[in-house]
Amino acid sequence: MTTLAERLGHAPDVKLVILSCDDLGASHASNVGVFQAMRQGAATCASIMVPAPWACHAAYNVAPGDDIGVHLTLNAEHSCYRWGPITNSPSLLSGEGGFPRSLEDLWEHADHTEVLRELRAQIERALAWGIDVTHLAPHLSAITLRPEFFDVYLELAFEYRLPIRLPSTVTAEHAGFPFRQLAADEGVVFPDHFDHDWRAGSSDRAFDAIAALQPGVTEIHIQPAIDTPEVRAFAGDAADGWVADLKLATSDALRTALDASGAVTIGFRELRAAQRA
Repeated sequence: MTTLAERLGHAPDVKLVILSCDDLGASHASNVGVFQAMRQGAATCASIMVPAPWACHAAYNVAPGDDIGVHLTLNAEHSCYRWGPITNSPSLLSGEGGFPRSLEDLWEHADHTEVLRELRAQIERALAWGIDVTHLAPHLSAITLRPEFFDVYLELAFEYRLPIRLPSTVTAEHAGFPFRQLAADEGVVFPDHFDHDWRAGSSDRAFDAIAALQPGVTEIHIQPAIDTPEVRAFAGDAADGWVADLKLATSDALRTALDASGAVTIGFRELRAAQRA
């Protein structure tokens, strides 16, 4: 069987790394941090949260050639910083306005039809903003490991011919369904390796992942942001990790670790080309 690395034009034993930035559009601090991580650091791509308050600003600052996906968003997890659906979708609203804060609240109330309509609208708005969307990556993995919503994820990936993010550290047995096999059967491309870990602050996780790189495509995600009163006000202690992620992305230590590993850095654009070939 042809490996993903071979489909991308590399030898099967090559180690390929995607360093992706989540939460573009979530705040002005994240917009500045993500673009710094991509343009001055080692990050290779990012994903935009279309419903979030600073998404339009992010879209207007995307440069030609930037590798930008859609961070499919159904949650607004911060207590005093709210955003909600861009469609008229009552089942996606919490009682306090905006999307539900918790995944459990979302899963309990979300209507399948409204989830599909909302996420399709997010992709369409990104395209309307002029973004050459390269991939899909759900915020907080809201639809990744829920079989009742995973078909929405696959339907959109197939419809828009886009690669997706899928964890490799969660087994089909643990998830309760063969999510990676289902995606492969539909011809949807995804990285070989992705650590399903959402704790703020990525330095230890990133260096551990680089030290343990296996052949194939590994995605390592970070959440870079600059340090501002705004991000401190709504994110609390999580802001420490995001600010540290920007320092990590622009550090000589990260570049040195990548070079020492022999890894080749790529973005999701290469995976999109393979899926559309």
